[in-house]
Amino acid sequence: MTTTPVTDRQDDATSIPARWRIVGWIVLTTALVLLALGVTIRAQLLTDVDRTANADVVQELEEFRAFAREGVDPTTARPFEDAERLLTLYLGRQIPSRDEVHLGIDRGRVLSVDRSAGDPGPYDLAADRALVERIRDAEQPSGLAESPAGPVRWGKVSLAGQEAKFIIAVFTGAERADVDATMRLYTWGALGGLALTALFGYLVAGQILAPVREVRQVAERIQETDLDSRVPVRGRDDISQLAQTFNAMLDRIGAAYDTQRRFVDDAGHELRTPITVIRGHLETMELTGTADDPVARAETMRLVDSELDRMSRIVSDLLIMAKSERPDFVRPRPVDTAELLLDIESQAQQLGDRRWELVEIAEGEAALDPQRVTQAALQLASNAVTHTDTGGRIRIGSRWLGAGADRRLLISVTDDGPGVTAEDAERIFRRFDRGASGTSGSGGAGLGLSIVAAIASAHGGTVTLDSVPGQGATFALDLPTPLRPEDTPT
Repeated sequence: MTTTPVTDRQDDATSIPARWRIVGWIVLTTALVLLALGVTIRAQLLTDVDRTANADVVQELEEFRAFAREGVDPTTARPFEDAERLLTLYLGRQIPSRDEVHLGIDRGRVLSVDRSAGDPGPYDLAADRALVERIRDAEQPSGLAESPAGPVRWGKVSLAGQEAKFIIAVFTGAERADVDATMRLYTWGALGGLALTALFGYLVAGQILAPVREVRQVAERIQETDLDSRVPVRGRDDISQLAQTFNAMLDRIGAAYDTQRRFVDDAGHELRTPITVIRGHLETMELTGTADDPVARAETMRLVDSELDRMSRIVSDLLIMAKSERPDFVRPRPVDTAELLLDIESQAQQLGDRRWELVEIAEGEAALDPQRVTQAALQLASNAVTHTDTGGRIRIGSRWLGAGADRRLLISVTDDGPGVTAEDAERIFRRFDRGASGTSGSGGAGLGLSIVAAIASAHGGTVTLDSVPGQGATFALDLPTPLRPEDTPT
């Protein structure tokens, strides 16, 4: 016994193009509605035919009863004593409609209305003795029978004390044929409407799905190294929102790819040198035969360890730069700015033997990521240590700029080193660019100030430089910190 996997059935179902599935469901739904409407209309029309026939039967029976009860013989001016005379006179005065047959039966004799004036009537009921006898002998005063001319609604009245009977028969075959003709017209109209619905559905579905096809075509054109294609956005409906979402996804993928590519390129660029140095030292030991010399081996291991430390530092910096492009790189929270600056100054003193000075402290609270701000400030302090001599002066401070929604916190680090030239000032914040004077941020790979700029940018701020060659430099983090409601002066 074999079974068909569910996935195969799903694949078969989804192999039909979406455009045709939409058209199919529209046509099917419309067809079901039209079918239900047609069935309802036909049933209502047939009900009206039967209701009208019943009303005609009841009306004729009431008229005959009234005539039999109140009518008089015109020759005697007295009530009718002969049933045949009554039936003949009554039938002679009747003008039946085209669907009615009026009969009188007296002692087996069938009397009918004279319809010789060009009105053939619906059916020669008088000649159908079997049907007449079935109606005559029926126990019910009215009912429904079948005839060669179609269904017939009948009613009868017996004259009191006599065997005579009056019969009214209404044939509904013609009305039912009219109903069938109406329904045939409705059917052709419904089929034409379905055809138009399918045509317009096909065209409209094509318009609606056009952006989806563009999304598919763009997705097919996208290559690993080409993420520049975008889907045109038209209008403001759900499909245009899909195109916008798809484009935003491509932007995120492109940004992630660029970050990954830069990380790989940067890592390959910066790690190549220490790896080459380490391999060179090890090969030198092997070629010179100094691997057994404790002094040479210790010196080589010291150099290798130094290069490994530098590699680790480079990798850490590259990871920070890669994370800086993530939305959760900084996690702001309310921070006491005075305590933040004191913590920065306390940690900075461990970076080198310098004269550390706190020149200004901004008091209050600000929404910042204290770890990232501390990391950036210590990077600036490390840069200052690198470019000053032992005992040199480094000043750290913070102050408020602006007010209200434009309030900013400025955290500055000032050294008395050689300063930065105007040419270097434009380059030192770029990755792996140490400047002509070797300014790098930490004397390493040239990533220190790039990390500072990334942290400032993630806070919505900037890093600034104020320097005169030969007179030191001032690096500052300029971070926006709008005034909170509870900080508003009273």
